[in-house]
Amino acid sequence: APPVPMGAGFGAGLGLALASSAFIGGSFVLKKKGLLRLCGRARAGQGGHAYLREWLWWAGLLCMGVGEAANFAAYAFAPATLVTPLGALSVLVSAVLSSIFLNEQLNVHGKIGCILSMLGSTVMVIHAPQEEEVSSLESMAEKLKEPGFIVFAVCVLVSSLLLIFVAGPRYGQSNVLVYVLVCSAIGSLSVSCVKGLGIALKELFSGKPVLKEPLGWVLLVCLVICISTQINYLNKALDIFNTSVVTPIYYVLFTTAVMMCSAILFKEWQHMVLDNIIGSISGFLTIVSGIFLLHAFRDMPFTPSLLPLFLQPGRADPHPCWSSADRHQSCQHQPLLPSEVKGSQSAGDEEEEEK
Repeated sequence: APPVPMGAGFGAGLGLALASSAFIGGSFVLKKKGLLRLCGRARAGQGGHAYLREWLWWAGLLCMGVGEAANFAAYAFAPATLVTPLGALSVLVSAVLSSIFLNEQLNVHGKIGCILSMLGSTVMVIHAPQEEEVSSLESMAEKLKEPGFIVFAVCVLVSSLLLIFVAGPRYGQSNVLVYVLVCSAIGSLSVSCVKGLGIALKELFSGKPVLKEPLGWVLLVCLVICISTQINYLNKALDIFNTSVVTPIYYVLFTTAVMMCSAILFKEWQHMVLDNIIGSISGFLTIVSGIFLLHAFRDMPFTPSLLPLFLQPGRADPHPCWSSADRHQSCQHQPLLPSEVKGSQSAGDEEEEEK
């Protein structure tokens, strides 16, 4: 099937994806703020659901709902691998708002990481692959029956069950990857459901009897289950770990899973030239590098003392050792031996000369 050309839908999908990133990034902060107000009640990290009585958590959920709705519409207008990388902007929004409202540190490494994430997202948008045309629920059903996607879906479900029932009780409280992997893996299937429902809505508005098709209802039920699972385990991760840790790791894993799922289901990479393949991979690796900077050095304080001497404030003279005689000498001009040892050696040399 011929690939879908990027026309007017590109602008609509791009705008909706940007709005979605803003709302989703803010929702992380609102939900975290609500979770912090539980004050000793049963927390989400211990399996409690006291957060359901916090209005801030519900405000965060509402923002996430608006963001997901915009994201839903974006997937209906543009390819998944065009919309998903723009989720890096939610990392930027969440990191900045967390440093303002949650007093979470965002040092210079985190700021550089945010910039790299934006640049990588831009590169991926420019080189976004064209997805294979899926214009009806019948063609969507054919793709869902392909062996490659069935194997992928089974692997996702089995790995998610293992993470929930085996790894979760043992390592969920100490390893951030456990709950975030569950959200990311299930999220790749939810994107496929969103894409299918977007096609169903287009057919419904065009007057086709979509409500009689069982596939649309199956996709809707699967989407509700996937989103409920994502919300539950994302709450657990946010309650246990720092927001600036959960958000970027979730983005990297979720984007990777969606790209794999879209490549298997829609055969997007088959219509790409070598330049676009290299550009997409380079953009994604740039995003990963930025996310690594944002995550790995989040607790490292960046003070002026870490700067080179000529950049530190109050150091007007870039070469203090050369311009002032009363300063300490450079290491290159210091004696290799202590003065006492040097003095004894010189005395011994004089005695040898007298002899």
